[in-house]
Amino acid sequence: MADAAVFDLVIRGGRVVDPETGHDAVADVGITGDRIAAVGPMLAAGRREIDAAGLVVAPGFIDLHAHGQSIPADRMQAFDGVTTALELEVGALPVAAWYDHQQAAGRVLNYGAAAAWLFARKAAMIGLDLTGGLPPIAMMGAGAGDMRWSVDAATPAQTETIVDLTRRGLDEGALGIGIPHGYASGAGLKEMSRICALAAAYDRPTYTHIAYMSNIDPRSSVQAYVQLIGLAGATGAHMHICHLNSTSLRDIEEAAGLIRTAQAQGLPVTTEAYPYGTGSTVLSAGFFMESDFAERTGTGYGAIEVVSTGRRFADRDELAAARAEAPESLVLWHFLDTDDPHDTKLLDISVTFPGGAIASDAVPWSNPDGSLYDGEDWPLPADKSSHPRSSGTFTRFLAQWVREREVVPLVEAMAKCSLIPAQIVESCSSAFRRKGRLQPGCDADIVVFDLARVQDRATFEAMHLPAEGMVHVLVNGEAVISGGDLVRDARPGRPIRSDPR
Repeated sequence: MADAAVFDLVIRGGRVVDPETGHDAVADVGITGDRIAAVGPMLAAGRREIDAAGLVVAPGFIDLHAHGQSIPADRMQAFDGVTTALELEVGALPVAAWYDHQQAAGRVLNYGAAAAWLFARKAAMIGLDLTGGLPPIAMMGAGAGDMRWSVDAATPAQTETIVDLTRRGLDEGALGIGIPHGYASGAGLKEMSRICALAAAYDRPTYTHIAYMSNIDPRSSVQAYVQLIGLAGATGAHMHICHLNSTSLRDIEEAAGLIRTAQAQGLPVTTEAYPYGTGSTVLSAGFFMESDFAERTGTGYGAIEVVSTGRRFADRDELAAARAEAPESLVLWHFLDTDDPHDTKLLDISVTFPGGAIASDAVPWSNPDGSLYDGEDWPLPADKSSHPRSSGTFTRFLAQWVREREVVPLVEAMAKCSLIPAQIVESCSSAFRRKGRLQPGCDADIVVFDLARVQDRATFEAMHLPAEGMVHVLVNGEAVISGGDLVRDARPGRPIRSDPR
């Protein structure tokens, strides 16, 4: 009977959702090799079959904003339904070396990176060595002893070096340019316009952390949004705005209005959000050290928490001392109170933004001493820490906004998790035209989940708990989660680069 099989795998009788066509009906999905071969009722036999009765079958989720980029990070994101994890806001540099390292290590999920404008800036302005092979999140903390890269405008010569290094990253296959402008708000518009014009010339998006995180003019978040939208209009660059929820602070409603207006005028502006009121960054982030930080952001230093120890700070001086000792330490920043109805409304505006993607901003896993963890222990040890969003962004969105509150219909939710992220990147990489969809010819990156049971479990006290409800997760047709259990040896993840020019 095995010889009579038509497909390698058939996912049988699930609620099949394709966000591009709007298909939402019980059907079978036939898979041959790493591609979807057929979708329809009563498909022929497969060599293997999955009974998906009562379960949702949908395209695997694409995370545009995943800083973890390691085996433990991939595993936790797989339980969250992610099949492609991209390092776009920060990026990597040199890009080719980063891809080589990831491929040599082996990855559970598909992966890709943008070119890291910030690292080019550090190299040009303080001579930071880019060949040390540090993970991107560690490179974010590097150079804290000389903050000229953060607070100074680049000279004409430095600007040329920054542009040249960034261009090399694009030539090496980067999926756009990562511009965490908030960490180097001293960068002027001459430099920014050059970088954005470079992105436009290569037809690749920018993934931008807005320049200012403040609710007070001048240098407010609203000013930063207007500036970013202006760069889209002036240069033609696709400006993707990262984490609308966190960078806007309490100006989310006004920021969302600016984005809607820009889009209505045809400007290439997109955005994303994660369903939490707590952000995460490195201790060296320059905005923490601004003298009026508390007044401008509406939070005190007690809202900043060291991930590995739970330590909170009494004042600026205490944070400065900790920063001098370990600038790369990951910290949480509790900027919204999600128990407050007003703050919940603000979060809703960002998460439900029409056409906006869901993206985790997942951060790497850390050991108790603050060093990055890249081991293969499973279950993930309880002493490893990150942020709950690194484990439960997409399942939290599905549980709260789709199932419990019924704010977002399922087909729309699947678009926000898969199709919309694919569309944001596909202008520069045709590989994404085969992702985010559940159609014949598309990549067999597929999630099979129980909508009645899907749920994030990670908390700020127990970050290591994987989400539940993902029954099967396939990456390129290979199971990484089977029957709700991790397939420990699975390494089907593939690199995704931009198309050659």
